[in-house]
Amino acid sequence: MPDMYEGRELTSQQKAAVLFIAMGPECSALLFQHLSEDEIEMLTLEIANQKQVTGEMKRAVISEFYQMIMAQNYLSLGGLEYAQDILEKALGSERAMAILGRLTSSLQVKPFDFLKKTDPSQLLNFIQNEHPQTIALIMAYLDPDQAATILGSLPSDKQVEVTKRIALMDRTSPDMIREVERVLERKLSSMSTQDFTVAGGIKAIVEVLNRVDRTTEKSITENLEVDNPELTEEIKRLMFVFEDIVMLDDRSLQLVLRQVDTKDLSLALKASQGEVADKIYKNMSSRAADMLREEIEFMGPVKIKDVEEAQQKVVNVIRSLEEKGEIVVSRGKGDEMIV
Repeated sequence: MPDMYEGRELTSQQKAAVLFIAMGPECSALLFQHLSEDEIEMLTLEIANQKQVTGEMKRAVISEFYQMIMAQNYLSLGGLEYAQDILEKALGSERAMAILGRLTSSLQVKPFDFLKKTDPSQLLNFIQNEHPQTIALIMAYLDPDQAATILGSLPSDKQVEVTKRIALMDRTSPDMIREVERVLERKLSSMSTQDFTVAGGIKAIVEVLNRVDRTTEKSITENLEVDNPELTEEIKRLMFVFEDIVMLDDRSLQLVLRQVDTKDLSLALKASQGEVADKIYKNMSSRAADMLREEIEFMGPVKIKDVEEAQQKVVNVIRSLEEKGEIVVSRGKGDEMIV
């Protein structure tokens, strides 16, 4: 719906054009990189047609844009009621409802979004006795860190069953999602749609397994392999564990070693010698390698849990560097590098 700006009615497209003009060519050029060709063409035409853009009009459009961004942030932080309360206090009831009306007409809130701030241990109390399919549905929509905590706290047999169901999950009907939401919290997302929602799948469960402790990870994959070896192989192909360090190229490993604490590295290698240790020593200076060997030798007995935690810290560094694009982790066929 058009709004009045200094006696002119502006559509959403025209307001976007005014915003781009207000930002200037450099910032606009950066944003254009994230738009489709049709969007760029539409905006370019609108910008060209804006003959009289006053300073007051720019300030008004920027103010509205800022209010919309803040409203969306309030929605993500605490939901619709929280956003409405904050906006009403800041802008008044009428303006708040207008902004939220625009957002809710286009913004799709993720199912179970109200659980984002729920403590995983508390959530576990609600769902641990549910059917594995129900648990899998809920976990598929949670943040990976939340889901990992819950998965690690489930009984081993249920861990395997839930893992399998998340990995094999494809599309879930809105009616089923709404029913589970009602049972779990008696609360519906006011912005849910009738579209089928995609969740779960191999990548979803890999994100969860990459965050659980190594004991849980091994237990799940070993038991799942008995039940479904093909699915397990696909999951393993996408995962990275400490022993996979041998697959890193030397340059990538050297970059990793520069960011890993020496104490964590020595503890991680305490129970992992052979090929992994050889690969690491090879990519260190002779002096650094000798010092690392001495530290491991004089370390004495250590808890397996501490070793696994240290190995996980090393893996986290690797995953972080991979996400930033600073290293490439080979995950099987198709990932070979051409030098």
